[in-house]
Amino acid sequence: MARLEELARAGAAEAEEGRARSGGAYVASAGVARIGAGDASIGVDSGSENPAAEAPPSRHLNVPEHLDRMERAGVRHAITCGCEVPELEPTVAVASMHPHQLSAAIAIHPNEAALHCGITEESPDGLTHGLDPWHREYSLADAVGLVEELARRPGVVAIGETGLDYYRTGEAGKAAQAESFRLHIELAKQLDLPLQIHDREAHADTIRILEECGAPERTVFHCFSGDVEMARICAAHGWYGSFGGSMTYPVNESLREAFLAFPPELLLAETDAPYLTPVPWRGHPNAAYAVAYTVRVQAELRGSPLQRWCEQIDTNTRTVYGV
Repeated sequence: MARLEELARAGAAEAEEGRARSGGAYVASAGVARIGAGDASIGVDSGSENPAAEAPPSRHLNVPEHLDRMERAGVRHAITCGCEVPELEPTVAVASMHPHQLSAAIAIHPNEAALHCGITEESPDGLTHGLDPWHREYSLADAVGLVEELARRPGVVAIGETGLDYYRTGEAGKAAQAESFRLHIELAKQLDLPLQIHDREAHADTIRILEECGAPERTVFHCFSGDVEMARICAAHGWYGSFGGSMTYPVNESLREAFLAFPPELLLAETDAPYLTPVPWRGHPNAAYAVAYTVRVQAELRGSPLQRWCEQIDTNTRTVYGV
């Protein structure tokens, strides 16, 4: 805990120094070799000397601005996700327009799956749901069919996020989520693409369905949120754990313990932008170029030289996504 707080203070000091040098822009050295970041996962290239990693901005950035900041921060490649029907084609399109910097992952999010089945019950977290036009226009099968059609296009490197979410969808929606999850598992295997899993408060059922269906060869638990026992189960299956900014929060000691339970070759780093911004920029919108802080904490926890850890994450990312 003390070491984590020390890292956070150092990062904040570097960020403020960078901000002053840049005339007020949020730019901070993260003390890494060269890293890359993406909304779902990252690739790392340690071939250059310690570029700046820019902290999350307080204003909206368009795609060219994001790509520019990614380049300036040493980001090699980003994977951006589309998980609702209106997002699918634009996500694939933007990846195809910037193939050297972006790839796409697409799916129907588990919470969307329930809505495509007309289920609008209040969720366990108290959120009320309504149907948007695309939920009425597309059945769940039709929506997954659209994912299949678009996933065959160049630039799509993964199926996801799919899985189970028992925090945002109640009892009535669980069957729809399970059906959607099974359809996506089969689609990933059919297309020989990695599967990115959204698992929120549904660990046991997520593992059960993967075991029943037979998980794709490359299966990634996006924003891993399980404990040490679950990490060991995943590792035994050869499934990857992808960790984001939440592992830098001092309160999340159990998440850091789970991170350490994975072997190095089954670990990834990610942003889940615009959420889960790492310390010291928690409270700002997240962005691909802020992942430097997460990677630095990962290296520290593993007791690995930073450049060596960057190379490990890069190797893992290329193995999973081919980017």
